[in-house]
Amino acid sequence: MFLTAVSFVASVFLLWFGADWIVESASRIARRFNVSELVIGLTIVALGTSAPEFLVTITAAFKGYADISLSNVVGSNIFNLGFILGLMAIIKPLPTTKAIVHRDAPLLLLTTALILGMATYGNLGRGTGILLMTILVGYIGYLFVQTKRANAVTAGIAHLQEDIEEVVEALSWKDWTKLIAGFVGIALGGELMVDSASTIARSFGISNWVIGMTIVAAGTSLPELVTCLAATLKGRNEMLLGNLIGSDFFNFAGVLGLTCIMRPLHVYPEALPGLTVLVGMVALVIVFIRTGWKVTRTEGVILVALSMLRWVQDFAQ
Repeated sequence: MFLTAVSFVASVFLLWFGADWIVESASRIARRFNVSELVIGLTIVALGTSAPEFLVTITAAFKGYADISLSNVVGSNIFNLGFILGLMAIIKPLPTTKAIVHRDAPLLLLTTALILGMATYGNLGRGTGILLMTILVGYIGYLFVQTKRANAVTAGIAHLQEDIEEVVEALSWKDWTKLIAGFVGIALGGELMVDSASTIARSFGISNWVIGMTIVAAGTSLPELVTCLAATLKGRNEMLLGNLIGSDFFNFAGVLGLTCIMRPLHVYPEALPGLTVLVGMVALVIVFIRTGWKVTRTEGVILVALSMLRWVQDFAQ
């Protein structure tokens, strides 16, 4: 069990550093070839920051752990909107924008509700995956058309872009090495996390769904937590709300959508309460950000409490 725990911790660090290296090196390479900041944000950074969720989700799907695959995405989104968003609001209230209230947050709510509706049939097939990817492509296409407004919204998907170096230096072999190492790191991290999580679940008699909703979800969300905490402590929290909402949308439309296309997922009955909670949490966040156009400290406490209560409920089952 000790070695299993060490493997899980190692997988978290591999996913964390792997994603960070992909974002940093790929963005430097893209800038060197005059790729626009918008394209970098919507593609490279979005891919890199969602890579941990994707690698864990797709690895679990191909290993036959559909419950871990779906619960990782659902749990990660609950962790983002509950614990991380709430904690950041407690440290400093988070301002919002009309674009988030009237467009991005409702889109996340509709996407989450769509997945819940599809999940009631007991399967998320390739048709669902194609639909989710179509929504994602349509959303990104809209942002490209609305270039002037997209500069702010892009951060909702590309939540690490602000930490990338502004000055483009000459490329070296280290950039390419770091890019390759990043992909190798998240591949190994995803493999280790799925294997160690399933072993922990069996050892303690806990379902794979619960492990995926809690420990695995928190592990794959660690990059978001560290990044958001660093931005808040530096007083740069203006875009954190859009970052987290965008991250959740990309996890569902991109990560889950592509996974369903590659490997359709069977939905276990225990998945429906978690998805229902997530729909309710997204709706609650919309209410919070619409009243006063910010998430207050009190509302942050409520979000963290709901997130922790969900963990307790999962382990108590």
